Amino acid sequence: MTARTGMKLVIGVAAVAVVAACSSGGGSGGTEGGEPQRGGTLNFVGSSDVTSLDTAFSYYTLNYVLSRGYTRQMVSYKSTNDPDKAGDIVADMATEVPTKGNGGISEDGKTYTFTIKKGVKWNTDPERQVTAEDFERGIKRLCNPAFPSGALSYYTTTIQGMKKFCDGFSKVKTDAKAIADYVTSNDISGIKPQGERKLSVSLINPTPDFLNIMAEYFATPAPKEYLQYVPNSREFNQNVLSNGPYMVTKYSPNKEIELERNPAWDADTDDIRPAYVDKIHVQEGVEQQSAYQQVYSGTADMMWADPPPTAKLPSLYNDDRLELTQDGTFNKYVVFNEVSPNENKATSNPKVREAIALAVDKDAIIQVYGGPKIAEPACQIMPSSSEAHIDDFECLYQTGDRDADLEKAKELLDEAGYGDGLTLKMIYRNEGNHVEVAQVLQQSLKDAGITLKTQPVPADDFYASYLQNPDTARRGVWDLTAPGWIPDWYGINGRTYLQPLFYSENISKDDSSWGTNYGFYNSDKVNKLIDTATTAETQEEAVSAFRDAQKQVVEDLGVVPVMWQKTPQLHSKSVHGFQGFPNSLGDITSLWVSE
Repeated sequence: MTARTGMKLVIGVAAVAVVAACSSGGGSGGTEGGEPQRGGTLNFVGSSDVTSLDTAFSYYTLNYVLSRGYTRQMVSYKSTNDPDKAGDIVADMATEVPTKGNGGISEDGKTYTFTIKKGVKWNTDPERQVTAEDFERGIKRLCNPAFPSGALSYYTTTIQGMKKFCDGFSKVKTDAKAIADYVTSNDISGIKPQGERKLSVSLINPTPDFLNIMAEYFATPAPKEYLQYVPNSREFNQNVLSNGPYMVTKYSPNKEIELERNPAWDADTDDIRPAYVDKIHVQEGVEQQSAYQQVYSGTADMMWADPPPTAKLPSLYNDDRLELTQDGTFNKYVVFNEVSPNENKATSNPKVREAIALAVDKDAIIQVYGGPKIAEPACQIMPSSSEAHIDDFECLYQTGDRDADLEKAKELLDEAGYGDGLTLKMIYRNEGNHVEVAQVLQQSLKDAGITLKTQPVPADDFYASYLQNPDTARRGVWDLTAPGWIPDWYGINGRTYLQPLFYSENISKDDSSWGTNYGFYNSDKVNKLIDTATTAETQEEAVSAFRDAQKQVVEDLGVVPVMWQKTPQLHSKSVHGFQGFPNSLGDITSLWVSE
């Protein structure tokens, strides 16, 4: 692994492993299935839609799958099945990865300089070079007032002037003209274009994982045409431009998405996307069982959105069509809506949250996903694949004796003033295993004396329209729910769990949006520990602070950790070249199909 600004990014080999490698991929980029073939169509089938095609907003696994094909960043990751290489930063649009040795990082570690390769172009008419100004515009769009990014804190806590710019942006009207006017007339002091293809980014503090932040899909440049549309709007999603090997040629929400080769893409400028297939087609609205049957029989290539049905997994464990990637997925966890007015603000009461934590039947939820071959129970937030995992962490709210846990839960409810019962609301995705998880939680809480009213919502609306829409939380549309989380990178990645989900220092307490801090968790102590970790000069200091931060979140019952899951993906026998990192569902630019 490479050392950056005094911190070595390390990945535990035993902890992050591809436990079932497809014979067509096998970690060798597909050569075990023969030499990669160019051409053909890669066909996905599944139930739900992406949340958006706008990388400034989208924070969802399915979006990541497609974004790899039509976006590029300054730096990125090569696709791999080797966990030792999963976090290695490589140049993408940039001519090289900035280091102190090549002059790309200043001696104080606070200024990064990037030069964009000549020939990286937009698929405009005529084709146009991607510029430093496009990159600056892309970062500015992250805090637009209509649909701000769920990962905004990655940037506001690191880039000089970003928070000030975003504070002003939050007061702007949410129409396209007002947004465009603000973007074009206001600057982020830390981002300075230096001609067409060169720019510098100045940081508040030395930030050891800043290149990881630059590798995120959020850090995608934005062409000037994007200022014609409200971010994440229907109009935007029908006018997406591309600087990658594929371009979006069709998007019918909840029906289908189609990507075709981008004639503006120059393969000589792209060392990480071989782009074997000519077309990628996603057929949506296909239920899990039907999607499974199509892929298993070979009439479709890969499952989209849903994993194989749990009942089918045992028969697939020795089948080279099933990929299992242990990628640090924190799925499931229970999050509490701490601003809900329901039941006299019950979920803001620590005793109520502790009662729920004691009542959750983790083993039953693990069985929903396929048992211990697929998942293991979690008592902390970060799995063993993270350097901030705590090996001897004590399970604070479960004793292993379910009867005793339920009895204690009832006592806590009585102490909290709910001895006569408590009724709470839960929203859940109306597809796949999420339905049965809701049923398990409903029964688990009933055993402790809590009535859980469950409400299904469309899967593609779950995050965008509910969890990232703070109005639904403040109105008490939900009291608890069970989302999942995948780390944005590997190694020293405590930031990727803790900052998006629990950091609140840079958020106005009456602000309308808390991003992916869905339950409005707020702790000054956790904020300070995250700040310490993300500006630490040594690996040891960062790991220690991240560990203390996650301990505090668990003690506060910000969430109930339920399980860590290996991510299953099923493809047909004609698909080759599967790579489990950086996207456990597969890199569409590295996959190829045979006759």
